[in-house]
Amino acid sequence: MTDPRLYSFLDDYSEGCHPAILQALTTTNMETQVAYGDDDYSARASDLIRQHIGQEMTPVNFVAGGTLANIIIIASSLKSHEAVISAATGHAVVRETGAIEATGHKMITVPSEDGKLTPEGITTALSENAHYPHMAKPRMVYISNATEVGTVYSKKELVAISNICRDRELLLMLDGARLGTALTAEHSDMTLADVADLTDIFWIGGTKAGALIGEAIVIPNAELARDFPFHIKQRGALLAKGRLLGLQFRELFSNNLYFELSAHANQMAKQLSEAIAAAGYGFAAETESNQCFPVLPNALIDQLQKQFQFYVWGKVNDSESVIRLVTAWSTEKAQVDAFIEALGKNS
Repeated sequence: MTDPRLYSFLDDYSEGCHPAILQALTTTNMETQVAYGDDDYSARASDLIRQHIGQEMTPVNFVAGGTLANIIIIASSLKSHEAVISAATGHAVVRETGAIEATGHKMITVPSEDGKLTPEGITTALSENAHYPHMAKPRMVYISNATEVGTVYSKKELVAISNICRDRELLLMLDGARLGTALTAEHSDMTLADVADLTDIFWIGGTKAGALIGEAIVIPNAELARDFPFHIKQRGALLAKGRLLGLQFRELFSNNLYFELSAHANQMAKQLSEAIAAAGYGFAAETESNQCFPVLPNALIDQLQKQFQFYVWGKVNDSESVIRLVTAWSTEKAQVDAFIEALGKNS
């Protein structure tokens, strides 16, 4: 159980939702709408997302959570003998309780120091899994942006992955749980339209970007879009009150709220990282979005945990560990300043 008296850097979904979303939910509460996602709010949200990606006809579907999105996308896109290539640190590999494997699809993992897949890694995975029909056939490439360690793909990197996928007849899927922070990262040169152009299917995370719940699955590949709503229903993900999801994305994609909230989370992480680096500490991964992975002495970690909540991510040696600090749309500057002050006092 978390201690409400402590500042939390545990994750970016501990609070409820942005006030604009809460206000919209309250204001529209007694309006009558058609069920199962055929409501006016979902239609408007879909239109707004399509405007951002520059594709007027691309289907957009809403589900409640990220694991659901990954399960539905992968299980609906692949035949029973087909497998998914992923970085070994991929979220669907390490943080979803074997959900993809439970659908009957093998996850083929590739080592990665920075959380990213590369064309070379994909080529290696293909060559090492080519003894047909005795091995599962690689058919999909799974990436997340930002990655599990907070790093961000450049457009050049995504183009290279997209090209090899198309050359080798692989589907490219992008897990966008933190896509907002990836696209608004300081060094990002990619847009939502680029993501839509370069992938076959991707999803936009709302849960970690100010929504109460909800993810938007976008399907540029028309073949994958066929019958997709049937798969949503079959997996128990079709909400009768689909308006709940659509309304939130309508608010997030009106007036660029989604991108503003994501940029704020990144800015808070930048301030944390700069102060930690200035104090002389290193990082397990470069801070590019809203996740920081500093390497700190265990004694300092013990002191910081008296005031703040965060995950101890892994042991480095007997005296040092990696911690994870996650900033959010709701992180206040005072919270960051308090951590920096405590860091200085206990260093």
